[in-house]
Amino acid sequence: ALVHTLTLNPHSNNLLCVDVAVISPQDSVLHIGSSLTATCTLSPELGLHSRSLLWTLNGARLSSSTYRILASNVLSVTLHSLNGSRQQSGDNLMCLSADGRVLAGSCLYVGVPPEKPVNLTCWSHNTKDLTCKWNQGGRAETHIQTKYTLKYKLRWHERENECDHYSSEKQDHFCYISENIALFTPYQIWVEATNQLGSATSDIISLDILDVVTTDPPANVHVSRVGDLEDQLTVRWTSLPELRDIMFQAKYQIRYRLEDSSDWKVVDDVGNLTSCRLAGLKPGTVYFVQVRCNPVGIFGSRKPGIWSDWSHPAAASTPSDLLQRGSCDLKPSQQNSTLRRELKQFFRWLRKHAYSCSGMSIKLYDQWRVLLQKSHKSRIRVGNKRGINL
Repeated sequence: ALVHTLTLNPHSNNLLCVDVAVISPQDSVLHIGSSLTATCTLSPELGLHSRSLLWTLNGARLSSSTYRILASNVLSVTLHSLNGSRQQSGDNLMCLSADGRVLAGSCLYVGVPPEKPVNLTCWSHNTKDLTCKWNQGGRAETHIQTKYTLKYKLRWHERENECDHYSSEKQDHFCYISENIALFTPYQIWVEATNQLGSATSDIISLDILDVVTTDPPANVHVSRVGDLEDQLTVRWTSLPELRDIMFQAKYQIRYRLEDSSDWKVVDDVGNLTSCRLAGLKPGTVYFVQVRCNPVGIFGSRKPGIWSDWSHPAAASTPSDLLQRGSCDLKPSQQNSTLRRELKQFFRWLRKHAYSCSGMSIKLYDQWRVLLQKSHKSRIRVGNKRGINL
């Protein structure tokens, strides 16, 4: 950039703009590892000699060994093996007077051409829009400002469109298309990356909006106890109102964890139900539960669908273990001990098969739990009567 001074014209009241100095070349764009020789040419009005000048790069003074006096008013500096620019707005190369006054400046843009963008994926929220995400290719950092443009068109149309709403998060780039979404017609989508050193284009992906639909997480997730069954909870939620006018079959997935644990257990085979019984849980324990949805087969699509985010956690606690509540624990006979051991073995087998929402496994599981609890309660009553008679 040129640096100007304002002086008063002695023959009038007008201010004159005088160039103090100029750096050449201006605003150079260079590959990493390149060399550059720049010159600072002084205005005769300054009355300075070039040997009194200084060079700085990003505020750091450059060694005088890199200087060369070309004329009384011209000083050059040579930079070798340049590193990538510290910021995308460029590095600041300055020519200064001996007292530190800035006489002229220039920006250096040192970087690399963009590489081919990768991992381009897209999804539609309730068929109303389209969001695409991609990553910078290769080494990612270009060190200079790089523009990413997402382009798309309908497969059988020549007219290209450009996405307008961009955002980025770390290495991920996003673009959001909110208008004129076409259904039942395949899209072709790609990303172009461009900077002052070159350009690159991603692979073209083809997709149908109906194949990439995702939804909001299920709403009104509620967790409750199943009577006094100390190892079960019921999870309920509501279906998706956003897609009530669209032909599809929702597929749900549940995950749950203990209050003091970060490990989630996933129930995959919920199907299109809006409730599920969780069995084989620990008695007297708080559980956190979440649900998510996959809108499978929208208007006959054969793609697997895209899972929504997980719902907000809902929580409930299981009742305390009835087998540990009795105030009088009798010593069982050898026969009762054998029966109890056999029940426990079969009971453990049932637990392994009761994690799903299968109606048969839950019914079998419930029958054995009720039978075992009734047997225990009757023994407690008999024991209490004996204690009283004593």
